[in-house]
Amino acid sequence: MLLSKISRFPLKLKQLRSLSLSNQNRIPTNGLRAFSQNITNLTSLNCSHIRYLNTSDLFLIAECFPLLEELDLSHPFPLFHKNGSSYVDGVKALSLALIKLRKVNLSGFPINDQSLFHLFNNGKYLDEVIMFWCYAITDIGLASALRERPTLRYLSFSNLKVKLFATSPIIDSLMRLKGLTCLVLRCTNISDELLYSIAREGLPLTTLDLRPCSGYSYKGFSYAGIFRLLSKCQRIQHLNLKGADYLNDQHVVQLSSFLGDLVSINLSGFREITYSTLFVLAKNCSSLSEIKMERIGTYIVGNSDYIREFGIYPQLKALYLSDNSWLSDEIIIMFASIFPNLLLLDLNSCDRISEGICQVLRKCCKLRHLNLAHCSRVKLLGMNFVVPNLEVLNLSYTEVDDETLYLISKNCSGLMKLQLYHCSGVTKNGVKCVLKNCRQLREHGCIISN
Repeated sequence: MLLSKISRFPLKLKQLRSLSLSNQNRIPTNGLRAFSQNITNLTSLNCSHIRYLNTSDLFLIAECFPLLEELDLSHPFPLFHKNGSSYVDGVKALSLALIKLRKVNLSGFPINDQSLFHLFNNGKYLDEVIMFWCYAITDIGLASALRERPTLRYLSFSNLKVKLFATSPIIDSLMRLKGLTCLVLRCTNISDELLYSIAREGLPLTTLDLRPCSGYSYKGFSYAGIFRLLSKCQRIQHLNLKGADYLNDQHVVQLSSFLGDLVSINLSGFREITYSTLFVLAKNCSSLSEIKMERIGTYIVGNSDYIREFGIYPQLKALYLSDNSWLSDEIIIMFASIFPNLLLLDLNSCDRISEGICQVLRKCCKLRHLNLAHCSRVKLLGMNFVVPNLEVLNLSYTEVDDETLYLISKNCSGLMKLQLYHCSGVTKNGVKCVLKNCRQLREHGCIISN
């Protein structure tokens, strides 16, 4: 009924380009058909997390929206045939009807080798494919599909069953993607042979993500492989190596010389990396604006005087340092001096931080997003100054109280989101004070007992 009403809205809405139906039980068949009859220019459709997605729904999408350029069918809860056999005809219909399709997300979708081949063979303009957790796809099936679409620029894939070792047919198919700029291989058995092959071909990668899944570490490739790749592909802007255990500070120093275009990097989970790596990256990578170094090694090298020699780096905008129990007030104050233009700072579960956070807020006056969840010692009673730009603040699982909330409401009037889950010192009075003074607040969350 709602879709039918929307389709009869004034002419201006007829120019609608994007529609999201995510997180529904079913595809609203009648409404979608009525919608498509009046709004004919839709180019983006999101049908992710549909509980009961049937093959007939795929035929309906193919019939209603032939101009689609982006389609998201990720994470359905199909009733039958998780091996994808019941969806072959539907996927084929989509691939034939959606002649302008450029981007498709099939993560968690029960697609098999046959359906994937149809999609890649018929999708003449297809250049971005996301396929996390597609268990029915085999090495041979993926290799065969990739050969049909050599113009692919963006590939995201994960499957623990797929092995990218020397004899894998996928490596040869990947090397044919001469315009590949983004490669995301999560939870996949990767080898040095794959990295050597990418280096030899000199693929124009700007995004590289080789993250393992939780509980796994890299066993197939080593520092030698990533060194070879980065030394030959020096246009990387986004690099994610989270969860690996083969890098140390000296390795990162060597790699940073190849990362002149780097914009964001994730080195979380490295046991032999310390915070001195952070400063080396900021110094050597002039375009770097985002660093993630969560749960890194506890052994600290260097001293304050050594670190201060690195100077000031205003280009860094986002710093994720959660789960670093060694992080102290002295260190985060030093960070604030060196990175004064931070917009986002994530210190979740850094339980040594206390009063020092007030000095950080004073030095980083542009800060918009601050995460202090699970920082059991954090104290904000020294915040007797205006924090004009702070929009998002997470204080869940901390010891904040009503007095702290009064200071927050007085000095952080621009807050749009405040989280106070499981803060035993907060009462309804404190929350009311925030609601009264923070007029721009759009979202808050708290669990209080009094």
